[in-house]
Formats: sequence, structure tokens, C-alpha cells
Amino acid sequence: MPNKAPTIVREIMSRDCYRVTGKTSISTLAQGLALHRLPGVPVVDERDHLIGFISEQDVLGKVLESSYLNEEPPLVHEMMRNEVLSVSPNKSISDLAQEMRGPKPKVYPVVEQERLVGIVTRRDVLSAVLRMRYS
Repeated sequence: MPNKAPTIVREIMSRDCYRVTGKTSISTLAQGLALHRLPGVPVVDERDHLIGFISEQDVLGKVLESSYLNEEPPLVHEMMRNEVLSVSPNKSISDLAQEMRGPKPKVYPVVEQERLVGIVTRRDVLSAVLRMRYS
């Protein structure tokens, strides 16, 4: 019998996701984004509560400016977005796929009881929808 196709975010999210704090330097963040091949990451406090989000797009100009001026780039808390679209681990993959069709983020933090428990990417959702269709 084939594996059952995933139907909720919890079944496809990355649990051990890359995250940063507000005190992380932008240069460290940029290296982490490249290493983990992510377009953006959640920003958490010391209790792993989601406090923001920061993307490649948010920092690209600042990294260029800092290297041109030979200055130390700012810290994440100075550039992060405080309003973050997050998703519950129990959300339907189909519903999330519908939301992701527009110019929404490519990465959603997954939050349960106010704590970051993972991330889900547009690629994760696309793969899951394909598995749902062909299983």
C-alpha cells in the first residue's frame, strides 16, 4: 500500500530550521541564507517566540552598501520585518497552497503556542500538492 499523501503543514514542515535572533549580524545572516539555500528566515527571541522575519531582499542593499563603505553591517533587529505571516502546523496544505499563489512569502514560519516549531517553503507545498494529486 502506498504512503498516504500529506494533508497538513506539520507533515511537510522542516523542524530543524535555520533561524536567527535580533542580535545576529547581517553578514552572519547572509552566510546562513546562502548555506541553507533559503530566501529568508524567522527571527526569534531567547524563548523561540517568533518576533520577525528577514529576507535576502531585505538585506541585499545593506550588505552591498556596508562592503562598499567598509563598514560593519547592522544587526538583524534593525532591518527585520515585525509583521510576519505565519502558519499553524495543523493548516491544510491545500489552503496554504491557495494563499501562496499570489505575491506572498516563499517561506512561512510555522508557529504553535506562540513558539517557532518549523518552516514551510513554497517548494515544500508544491511537492506535497503533487504527491496528493498522484497518490
